[in-house]
Amino acid sequence: MKNRTLNYQHTIWASYLGYVTQAIVNNLSPLLFLTFQSQYGISLDKITWLITLNFGIQLTVDLASAVLIDKIGYRTGVIAAHISAALGLAGMAVLPGLSGELFGSAYAGLLVCVVLYALGGGLIEVLISPIVEACPTEGKAAAMSLLHSFYCWGQMAVVLLSTVFFAAAGMGNWRILCVLWAFLPACNAFYFRKVPIRTLEEEHETMPLPRLLRQKMFWVFCVLMLCAGASELAMSQWASAFAEAGLHVNKALGDLAGPCMFAALMGTARVLHAKLADRIPLMRFMICCGLLCISSYLLAVYAPVPMLGLVGCGICGFSVGVMWPGTFSLATTTLKGGGTAMFALLSLAGDMGCSLGPTVVGMASVESGDLKSGLMMAVLFPILLCIGMLLWKRLSIGEEPQRSPE
Repeated sequence: MKNRTLNYQHTIWASYLGYVTQAIVNNLSPLLFLTFQSQYGISLDKITWLITLNFGIQLTVDLASAVLIDKIGYRTGVIAAHISAALGLAGMAVLPGLSGELFGSAYAGLLVCVVLYALGGGLIEVLISPIVEACPTEGKAAAMSLLHSFYCWGQMAVVLLSTVFFAAAGMGNWRILCVLWAFLPACNAFYFRKVPIRTLEEEHETMPLPRLLRQKMFWVFCVLMLCAGASELAMSQWASAFAEAGLHVNKALGDLAGPCMFAALMGTARVLHAKLADRIPLMRFMICCGLLCISSYLLAVYAPVPMLGLVGCGICGFSVGVMWPGTFSLATTTLKGGGTAMFALLSLAGDMGCSLGPTVVGMASVESGDLKSGLMMAVLFPILLCIGMLLWKRLSIGEEPQRSPE
């Protein structure tokens, strides 16, 4: 322990801030997509590739982490993650303009920033969950849902505070906002230097990676994670642009009633699950959420009036809330001893979904010339998630009965 005055509750608080950092990394730049498009002349397909690069880098980090994290250690990894995220966020204020002057391409500067904050986001995604899982506390499954809810509150804070900033200071000062948001990961890097950190190896005997990869259940969880990430990010990454360009509402209203409501209801679903985990079987909860997600996409796309479309965006947030942490909970209960490698590979699958979902929406939108058509393609992912849950149930038949994660 680095500091006797800090205990594992501080570790959990630092982890909460880690997920807020993850929310900043994934949700700040989408609020600026149309600004990048107008100010730097960046086309919609290039904007789409910023999303793809972000999650592509994160899934590469996930894959490498399955081998490297146990060598460099949780503390070194999580501190490096926050520093990298801070540099990428602050860099958006400087590097696009600098690369535009030097090389005639502001887009190149944005790409560098995305690489930096995506490296941080990938490491945070891999490390925060096992750090909390390894803390000597009770109610791990409920704690996991509560932990992941802070991603939602972070996303909500990004949208609300950024909207307030734009209203007060104007869109022209967006670079200042990027620097302000970079302060949180920079400070949290110092926090993680002081808190006590255990590893999963201290909790359970670790399952060898080849044995993990031979488990059919593991691959089902990978499919569930991919669908969870795609269902969530397909909507959250495009909600602001969809509200503004597809539903024709002003930016402030679109951000508040679109991505902000999405984040609020997603966080509410995770807190609700943390409170009701003892009463509602997780499988039933997740299948109901999958069906609700399908309905929310249909409502967003086919609503006869814009406000109902925004309601569909918000309901989608509630429907995807438990998908990601719920899959982690199922995996840690079913595959005990999966260790850091399991978290890394499941994060890899989830980030593949996070990249695939928004990319499918973006590419379909470019092809059709309409964001609504792009969003309609994303309904495939919650359908696959429901099928995956039924497959998990089928594989569970005949095995030793286990209590659902609570």
